[in-house]
Amino acid sequence: MTDSVQHDSAVLVHFSLKLEDGSVAESTRANGKPAMFFLGDGSLSEALEKQLLTRKQGDKFAFTLEPEDAFGPTSPDLIQYFSRREFNDAGEPEVGAIMLFSGRGGSEMPGVIREVSGDSITVDFNHPLAGHRVQFDIEVLEIDPVLEASDANSVS
Repeated sequence: MTDSVQHDSAVLVHFSLKLEDGSVAESTRANGKPAMFFLGDGSLSEALEKQLLTRKQGDKFAFTLEPEDAFGPTSPDLIQYFSRREFNDAGEPEVGAIMLFSGRGGSEMPGVIREVSGDSITVDFNHPLAGHRVQFDIEVLEIDPVLEASDANSVS
């Protein structure tokens, strides 16, 4: 185990993710299950990794990321319009509902129903936090923890 976070570290953290209005979008403290971040694997934004670098076990800190450094800006290309008949098998779509849609190659993509107007249904495929400034409150619990083989695949 190293004493500070490096470019290729695995970091076990508790974090809260808040929106500009102070509402909590996600918190590992709420369910008591910390998250494992793997620096350098491409899953974290460069700005988030930069905030974690050189931190030590026990560090508690907060910072705010702009949309382009967090979940990206809202893209109008990811807002799609569907005909109501395309929802016949799924039932009546409700504004705010999250539904899974089949993408290319059989993959599934979540989309949020933004508007239902007559025969037209508007679905937003942007990340729900896209376009938002977000505040992270992070506590570093452990750096490069030794994982049991059964835990290595279940912690993300």
